[in-house]
Amino acid sequence: MLQAITISQADLLQQVQLSCQIPILIEGIISRQIVIEAAKQAEIKIETEELQQAADQFRLINKLQNADETLTWLQQHHLSLDDFEKIVHTNLLSEKLAQYLFADQVEPWFIEHQLDYWGAILYEVILDDVDLAMELLYGIQEQEMTFYEVAHQYIQEPELRRIGGYRGLQYRHHLKPEISASVFASQPPQLLKPILTSEGVHLILVEEIVQPQLDERLSAKILSALFSQWLKQQVESVEIDCNFDWMNSVISV
Repeated sequence: MLQAITISQADLLQQVQLSCQIPILIEGIISRQIVIEAAKQAEIKIETEELQQAADQFRLINKLQNADETLTWLQQHHLSLDDFEKIVHTNLLSEKLAQYLFADQVEPWFIEHQLDYWGAILYEVILDDVDLAMELLYGIQEQEMTFYEVAHQYIQEPELRRIGGYRGLQYRHHLKPEISASVFASQPPQLLKPILTSEGVHLILVEEIVQPQLDERLSAKILSALFSQWLKQQVESVEIDCNFDWMNSVISV
């Protein structure tokens, strides 16, 4: 068995090739360059205080609570402090560019696509037999059993069984059309008639219909989606000239 392994630059480059990661890396490189150039054209500047706040937020998200944890994280990812600053700077530049390009489009987008953001709090059991589903439906309606008892008996997945089939908040566009139509026509709390899909027979308890509100969280989500769509279009429109001769020469050494 190997006691020690020396990893060279050539090894890293070859692993990138063999793991088929080059297209992902190329897309990342192009995306970063597009952001930098677009921000430059928009004359977007980043102040020192903004950068510090962004760095603090980055550490918070990654659960880096002090300097030692940050340094350990950097070592694990083979990054320097300068690299860390570049990461934070690029992320912040992307956020400010997104605001510059799409801040005024968030509300119109929300209004136009408002139906997609309606949600429902659901409990669900998926069965294989329509007759069984109907029998359980009548049993629950006649108070011979509870939905929780049905879920505990018929759900195979342990974690989902423990929480009684609780699916949490499900948005309209995440649900199959046949399920969505029934869910959003219900009067919660309501147990729906069994619904047949390709997955099986769905026995669904609708606990609550959640009307969308354009709060800070949803605004950020829409802004991010608009920016991601724009960036993808920009990447696809770029003519890429890749020369990997240098990589092949390094790997062949």
